[in-house]
Amino acid sequence: MTEFRIEHDTLGEVKVPIDALWGPQTERSRHNFPTGPLMPVHLIRALINIKSAAAQVNDDKQLIDHKKADVIVSAGKQLLALSDEELMKDFPLHIYQTGSGTQTNMNVNEVLANVSDQIDDFVEILPNDDVNKSQSSNDTFPTAMNIAATQAIIEFTPVVEHLIATLKEKQTKYWDVVKLGRTHLQDATPLTFGQEISGWVSALEHDLSYIQDLSQTLLELPIGGTAVGTGLNAPADFDEKIIERLNSIYGLQFKPQNKFFGLASHSGLTAVHGALRTLAVDLLKIANDIRFLASGPRAGYGELTIPANEPGSSIMPGKVNPTQAEAVTMTATRVMGNDTTIEVAASQGNFEMNVYKPVIISAFLESVSLLTGVLGPFTDKMVAGITVNEGRMKDLIDNSLMTVTSLSPKIGYHKAAEIAQQAHEDDTNLKTAALKLGYVTAEEFNQLVDPLKMTNNNR
Repeated sequence: MTEFRIEHDTLGEVKVPIDALWGPQTERSRHNFPTGPLMPVHLIRALINIKSAAAQVNDDKQLIDHKKADVIVSAGKQLLALSDEELMKDFPLHIYQTGSGTQTNMNVNEVLANVSDQIDDFVEILPNDDVNKSQSSNDTFPTAMNIAATQAIIEFTPVVEHLIATLKEKQTKYWDVVKLGRTHLQDATPLTFGQEISGWVSALEHDLSYIQDLSQTLLELPIGGTAVGTGLNAPADFDEKIIERLNSIYGLQFKPQNKFFGLASHSGLTAVHGALRTLAVDLLKIANDIRFLASGPRAGYGELTIPANEPGSSIMPGKVNPTQAEAVTMTATRVMGNDTTIEVAASQGNFEMNVYKPVIISAFLESVSLLTGVLGPFTDKMVAGITVNEGRMKDLIDNSLMTVTSLSPKIGYHKAAEIAQQAHEDDTNLKTAALKLGYVTAEEFNQLVDPLKMTNNNR
């Protein structure tokens, strides 16, 4: 059986596992809220950095003994040096707890206090009075949310840039390869595959720009607001001083935020995730376009060949499936669902505080993590290996009725439509139908119906 030690909080005695670095409030939360995923490690690391910075500022303000500040900072460094797996052994709390994240804030306070005791047992560190000095869960937790979200976006950006760069290589390679366009899922006039890819590239470039521009709002931190935004029990310039420390730690340009806004609203996270959702929407379109164009190889569009990364079927030998595209499209739907969660949760800022904070940051970080994880393999294992079946593309162009559009300026819309209808009725090609009707000569047809010229790809 697990051995326990007895600790006390304001409600009385609590049995805590003897080797646990957490304390009584964490232990109560472990049993009171046992459901769902754990708090994200990015958030825990951000809280540890906030506590270390706060200890230093409290030391500068002579609000805490210098030895206490030093040992808290040392404890923070010791924890941050651990791998994610090792670190999270002492942060067992779930996101479905109090909506302010109070138990997780106290989990960090208690662990730092106990690690401090291991470092120097001659200096007593109290979770509330020392580690939480000049702070409240209500301002540290949303501050950690914005820091964690900012870091996640920074890590995510190169993955999107890599996909864009890989698509640009394909765009250049296939700029002059003509294919049939499609609108309303029906045949349309030609374009080049490079042109089609350029649309994908532009969508992703715009999406990344939206994310980066909106992410600037995450640099605003509500630290210093304490309980309701007034800064009660914190020195007047605590926000500025702790943000200076945090900027030094992260190498970023965080700045103070209106505290009443920062505690009660999470508009920045909502806006940035909205841009992530927009990216997911475009990724869903791009992944679907690729897998549909690669469908077949005999009974589908068959215009692209995709890499065979693994056997596609447990029963059908030789089958190749667009699995990387499927992973992207499933991820996209999850991000869309997370966006709904965030927008509803962010609307619940009742009076001075939003009490859906844990689920907001969990959903946000899950979306970024999923997109970061899925786009690398999608780029390297699918997009980079795409090849064009030029023969198939040419056959579809040659058999298309919509290239008749280039005859309209010479013979008019109605006669051009008559040619298309005649070709369809006779199950023949446009040239045969055009000559049968006598609306153009063979020389005129060959001059006007040039698929590559129709793409205007030299513009």
